[in-house]
Amino acid sequence: MERTGPTVRFSGLLAACSAGLIAAGALVATAPAAGAADTDLARNGGFEAGLDGWTCANSSGTAVTTPKRTGASALQATPAGNDHAKCSQSVTVKPNSTYTLSAWVQGGYVYLGASGTGTTDVSTWTQSPGAWKQLTTTFRTGPSTTSVSVYTHGWYGTPAYYADDLTLVGPGGDPVVVPAVPAGLKQTATTSTSVALSWNAVSGASGYHVYRGGTKVASVTGPSATVTGLTPSTAYSFQVTAANAAGESAKSAALSVTTGAGGGGGGAELPARALVGYLHASFANGSGYTRMADVPDSWDVINLAFGEPTSVTSGDIRFSLCPAAECPNVESEAEFKAAIKAKQAAGKKVLISIGGQNGQVQLNSTAARDAFVASVSKIIDTYGLDGLDIDFEGHSLSLNTGDTDFRNPTSPVIVNLISALKTLKAKYGSDFVLTMAPETFFVQLGYQFYGSGPWGGQDPRAGAYLPVIHALRDDLTLLHVQDYNSGPIMGLDNQYHTMGGADFHIAMTDMLLAGFPVAGDTTKVFPGLRPGQVAIGLPASPQAGNGHTAPAEVDKALDCLIKKTNCGSYRTHGTWSDLRGLMTWSINWDRFNNGEFSRNFDAYFGN
Repeated sequence: MERTGPTVRFSGLLAACSAGLIAAGALVATAPAAGAADTDLARNGGFEAGLDGWTCANSSGTAVTTPKRTGASALQATPAGNDHAKCSQSVTVKPNSTYTLSAWVQGGYVYLGASGTGTTDVSTWTQSPGAWKQLTTTFRTGPSTTSVSVYTHGWYGTPAYYADDLTLVGPGGDPVVVPAVPAGLKQTATTSTSVALSWNAVSGASGYHVYRGGTKVASVTGPSATVTGLTPSTAYSFQVTAANAAGESAKSAALSVTTGAGGGGGGAELPARALVGYLHASFANGSGYTRMADVPDSWDVINLAFGEPTSVTSGDIRFSLCPAAECPNVESEAEFKAAIKAKQAAGKKVLISIGGQNGQVQLNSTAARDAFVASVSKIIDTYGLDGLDIDFEGHSLSLNTGDTDFRNPTSPVIVNLISALKTLKAKYGSDFVLTMAPETFFVQLGYQFYGSGPWGGQDPRAGAYLPVIHALRDDLTLLHVQDYNSGPIMGLDNQYHTMGGADFHIAMTDMLLAGFPVAGDTTKVFPGLRPGQVAIGLPASPQAGNGHTAPAEVDKALDCLIKKTNCGSYRTHGTWSDLRGLMTWSINWDRFNNGEFSRNFDAYFGN
């Protein structure tokens, strides 16, 4: 949120991958002739049977009839975000034996390799747009190696690649047998809308399938998974199977898990459709000052902007009314407090919002955490407020190098903020309203990038709000991401979406409700929030921020998300009929713009 006019603050990620492309090069060679006892061990290497025998990450692969080199079809796999479209197959081999791996490929960058060899894993690559080229490499298995994984993949940010006629020539191994039934199925975490599961690894398994009530809901390569999109306070039955090239095991013993009640933060007291707005209480901005008593009745949640720290790392938050020199019509403290009570008597919620564009808050220490709790409590008590809004922007939140799992954060600024908010929630109880207003860079960008990334060099703020939202999802009343001042963001359709129209709000909101793998890692899925916890954040007027959306486009977004009509090209992953409503920056800018934003909200929902 801004004190001044609109500016784009979307940070760019550092491109670390291009150098890796150059360094990873290898030569294309011609496959040597097979020995008399050697056979082709690859299954469905011509992709004539579709993807039978193959596993492609994030459903990135498919069999296509053109282009193909021979036969009826070939593999097409499309990199998206942080995923490079790896398609792999587990092959049974003999120990201490030599194998030749070969494939014909086409694409900007295409890799062919083998892993799990027991000696030195191998790979080779080529840049072959517009022409089929043959890649070949050889390897020797170790003394106890009985299976290897052969694979192809593309590269980040490049178009689809193609592969055909893949062979693995060498001595045949012992037959693959169906793996045993997984044991030890247990829940490792439960929220109101998700269940995290784990089980014992099974020897010989190349993957696992998760079933909910007898229906397959997830396929993973390791012995854990998170099932999302569940209903609060509901019992579910889960089973898992192990699979490999020979087939799938029987289902495990069933595990019954009941999701949490959810709905914390006093959210049940909000109207079914809520309008949230920020009130410039401590400054004027070009929109002018609006007295609390003059805030229109349309606004259900009023966020006082802003509480700011005495220094970036102090954790000591202060709030005061706009100085009379800047805001000649400012009310007195007594009038302000009385107006707050009047709003609350009319059923409105009044919160203190911490941060904003200028209020950088970094809780690097437990001392800063404790100062945050004490000072925020003092503001809430002084003005008799209903709760707290977290509007951390800029460099307030970032992830330290090596902090790669949003479910178990280790960065002090993240851990201390979570602790502080849980302490405040516990202090004020179930009626405490907790909301958050992150930018897309800190949330939805996490679908592609998280922190500094596996190789470093990325912006460490990417996706940094995700661990905070996740840890507090059962205490969170509303999340209203700022769908403005944003660069293009990739949605769940693996297409980039640009702010300013219905499409952007549909795609960004759908991600919050459906959930998504963080940085493309299907073992680390951010579970979707309940629709009642989500509002769409927009600028109230063209002057309020980059990405202003015309009322007709706002209505289209609401139609698509709530009714699944008027959706355009993007298809949502559900009909989110309980979507809570809209948030805007700001009440002042809406008043400056003759109330266009709030009037459109009231008209749409018949208020």
